[in-house]
Amino acid sequence: MSIITDAGTRRQRCRGKERMFLVCGEALWDLFANEDGPALTFDARVGGSPFNVATGLSRLGQDTAFLSGLSTDPLGTRLIAALEREQVDTGYLTLFRCPTTLSLVDLAANGSPAYTFYGTGAADRALSRENLPALDDSVWGIHFGSYSLVVEPVGSAFLTLAQREAGRRLITLDPNVRLNVESDRELWRQRIDAFARHADVVKVSEEDLELLYPGECPAGIAARWRAAGVGLVIVTCGRAGVQAFGCGVMVEVEARRVQVVDTVGAGDSFQAALIACLAECGMTTRAALDEIDSDRLANIICFAVEAAAVTCTRRGADLPHRAELAECCKENS
Repeated sequence: MSIITDAGTRRQRCRGKERMFLVCGEALWDLFANEDGPALTFDARVGGSPFNVATGLSRLGQDTAFLSGLSTDPLGTRLIAALEREQVDTGYLTLFRCPTTLSLVDLAANGSPAYTFYGTGAADRALSRENLPALDDSVWGIHFGSYSLVVEPVGSAFLTLAQREAGRRLITLDPNVRLNVESDRELWRQRIDAFARHADVVKVSEEDLELLYPGECPAGIAARWRAAGVGLVIVTCGRAGVQAFGCGVMVEVEARRVQVVDTVGAGDSFQAALIACLAECGMTTRAALDEIDSDRLANIICFAVEAAAVTCTRRGADLPHRAELAECCKENS
């Protein structure tokens, strides 16, 4: 379908924010299916991995903005309202007269989700290079991730933004691979490598690594990305815990045992808490990241693990607020 943009239509930027983290990517509605006899009903929740990260960062007390294409349809309007309720800056949104993406979520017995996406021609894929905003000094970091890395035109637009801003702001990446949106594994590998060349932090799940690099050791993949310029690579392994590879340091952190309702949004919660803790520790530059020691890194990862565990105890991507988590390790602790 053809995409008609509302040229120049942007939400009002929040005022008075001096330091802000910008999250880039898709926004959608997760539809949790419920079967009751012959009837099939849906519990709709706001979602999309980058959307969740933006919400999670704001809940953790970080000034946050969201860069995406959103629809002018009723579902898109509700997504904007959700961002505003969460106090996420909507000044970097571009509005399009095309549909909002829907994701049908089926949960396995262990709470792990299986997604089916309905998003061809949707607003969160419509953003192009022409829609990219200029960024001022208030933006200290940028996050990229999920299927908005590979679908077009938004994938190329975000890669252009990463190339433009690399070295000027801390850049984080979470591939969050969705083969049911784009099935071409080679395209995913190429695009992730392209983003990684400009990233300071890459967080990736062991599941994603197995999808894209079957049989390869996570440490070997981390070493390859580090050699390409990534400062910190973090591999989340579910119940097996987390491995983190920095400049001359490597740490392993155990998973936190909780009663799992589902794991929807757990990775996004980890990502948001990782960024928030880096900010709280004053580690908002690549130079600071390169000086991290094993104790500081382990404490940061523990904070992110705790946030992900809280999310697993709730239905859907309901990320924690700052008061629900332990104190983060401070810069001088």
